[in-house]
Amino acid sequence: MLNAFLRAGLVCALIFILPCMAQAQGQGPMTVAVSILPQRYFVEKIGGQFVQVEVMVPPGATPETYEPKPGQMSALSRARIYFACGVPFETIWLPKLISVNPKIVMVHTEKDIKKRAMEAHSHPGESAHHTHEGTGSDEEPGGDPHIWLSPPLVSMQARAIFEALAAADPQNRAAYETNYRGFASELVELDLFLSRLFGADGKHGSFMVFHPAWGYFADAYGLRQAPVQIEGKEPKARDLDEYIKRARELGVKVVFIQPQYSPKTAQTIAQAIGGKLVEADDLAPDWEKNLRQVAEQIREAMSSGE
Repeated sequence: MLNAFLRAGLVCALIFILPCMAQAQGQGPMTVAVSILPQRYFVEKIGGQFVQVEVMVPPGATPETYEPKPGQMSALSRARIYFACGVPFETIWLPKLISVNPKIVMVHTEKDIKKRAMEAHSHPGESAHHTHEGTGSDEEPGGDPHIWLSPPLVSMQARAIFEALAAADPQNRAAYETNYRGFASELVELDLFLSRLFGADGKHGSFMVFHPAWGYFADAYGLRQAPVQIEGKEPKARDLDEYIKRARELGVKVVFIQPQYSPKTAQTIAQAIGGKLVEADDLAPDWEKNLRQVAEQIREAMSSGE
């Protein structure tokens, strides 16, 4: 009799518990979407186990030209939040993404960041540092989109990410806040490391890059980037001599390249100045490790040219 009673109690308990377990399993992490890989790093730092992040621009692609695949558009139907950051990809595709998922919450993490102008008016023989604060050039009204390469600007984006996650999933707000505060501390430590790395001796140094992605990074630490690619275009063959001359005037021995672009033109310049190519991926997934590595390579490159 007792065993029958216990079995009946167990059955009742299972009837109550199993649906609850199924509901919890069905909820799972909240699906959110981002444009580029560094954003996934930021969102996962704050969201932790409570988020699943879909990245629209995959490794090896560039947000200037990438077009999402049908499967990616389908995956967005499950996303509750889209974290935008102002890359060119978003200008064309965000309206289409919203049409796929009208209920998605669009969070512009870049909205409070004052954009610098791209080096749109820098030509061979002129100063490469036409990177004042502003709303961007006539050619690129949105300004320089590479805000994720400056730790102080990432701090602003992190706050927007935290607030959006907490609003969409208030029951896990405490966890998001703890993670956010931890990430904010990491950003402060990274900023101090980079400031010391480029202390008084390293400041005002120049480094040559193929694609002008490192302007905010340069601004944050008193450096100057000298880009080869201007307005998204490679220099014409007749201008190459001028870029080689500029590299020699700056004393650079390294040309930094991104894996998303052909190294052909940069290789020509490097060979002419007796220098070398070094990869500096502005879209690397392990954001902090990559930023530290590139910073040390830039500091070393500037030291070799002194």
